[in-house]
Order: sequence, then C-alpha cells, then structure tokens
Amino acid sequence: MSERLDRPKEEQSRFWRRSGRSKDPDRMGAVTEGIARFLGTTRFLIYLTVFVIVWLLWNTWGPESLRFDSATNGYTALTLMLSLQASYAAPLILLAQNRQDDRDRVAAEQDRQRAERSLADTEYLAREVAALRHAVNETATRDFVRSELRALLEELQQADERDREDDERRPSD
Repeated sequence: MSERLDRPKEEQSRFWRRSGRSKDPDRMGAVTEGIARFLGTTRFLIYLTVFVIVWLLWNTWGPESLRFDSATNGYTALTLMLSLQASYAAPLILLAQNRQDDRDRVAAEQDRQRAERSLADTEYLAREVAALRHAVNETATRDFVRSELRALLEELQQADERDREDDERRPSD
C-alpha cells in the first residue's frame, strides 16, 4: 500500500525486512476491529454452526480410526476450541467498542466545532443584515427626495416672488 509521506523512510536490514504497514499503530486495531465485526455477522454464525455440526457428525459417526475427539469424553477438543474462540472474541469486541468510542468522541468534537462556526457565521450575518437595514432606513427614498425638491422649489419660487415684489416697490433710479 502507500507509505506515509510525512515521515522519513527508515533503513531496512537485508535479513529482516519489515513492511511500513506493520509500524502503523492503528493497523493492528483496524485488523482486530475487522475480526470483531466479522464475529458479529450472520455469516460467521452460520460458518460456526456448520463447523460444529460437521465436527459432531464426524466424531460421532465417522470411521473409528479417524475420530480425533471422543464423544465419551464430551467432545473435549471442541469445547476447548469454542472456549478459546470466545476468550479471543471478548477482548476483540471490547477493542472494537473502544475504537468506536474514540471515533464517536472525535466526531462529536468536530460537530461541536462545526456548530460553533455555524453560530459565529449566523451571528455575523445577523449583524450584517441589521447594519444593512439601518443603512437602508437612513437612505433617502425617491419619494422623500421628490418631496424635498418640491419644498425647495416652492421656497425658491416664494423667494423669487419676494424679490420681484421688492424690486417693484423700489423706485427705479
């Protein structure tokens, strides 16, 4: 597979070569988690059931000279194998749960950070919208400008009329 590019390549001896994958501390956890996930599938239960049935049938009705686990001893080898499988399955399942808890913790932290960023963005946008509303309220509308222009025009007309009246009252020299 691909090697890690953020670490220098270590020298390998000629007699004992180890792949870069085995140095990855998470690799073993991923393998054991895969095994634990397989142990929880229907396929595994079917395989185990078929294995136990074949074992019991062979050691009960198979040729006497080829039987390897006696029914008179309570199938001791089968019991030992199933106990061994169970003793390995329990820690593997716990390891898988711990790894899942770690992933859930990381995902929860990322969700929290994402929520904080979203909240900050929303607050920023709310402030911007408020500033725009405030600016729009202070902006002169077309009707306001027209009314102001009309008022100024009326004032100018009145001033013009006063000037004319003043000019008419004054005697011409």
